[in-house]
Amino acid sequence: MPGLLRGVARTAVVAGTATAVSNRVSRRQARRWGAQEEYYDAPPEAAPPPAPAGPDRVAKLRELATLRDDGILTDEEFEAEKHKLLNS
Repeated sequence: MPGLLRGVARTAVVAGTATAVSNRVSRRQARRWGAQEEYYDAPPEAAPPPAPAGPDRVAKLRELATLRDDGILTDEEFEAEKHKLLNS
């Protein structure tokens, strides 16, 4: 009878340890998965505003060229404004 009691006690200890370890692993995985879900469920960052449309740049260049041709802008001022417009 003492051998049977010892075997039952040993089985109870092993089962209890296995349950405790299993629960700990489950909780750790649940926390890890929860953190991943928060990362993937986050809204994406706002996209940068679109670049100005091509025709607007062309119109602005034509306006600058007209001002240069009319003598309102110097060639240097025209080139500086054109550089700013094309590199923005």
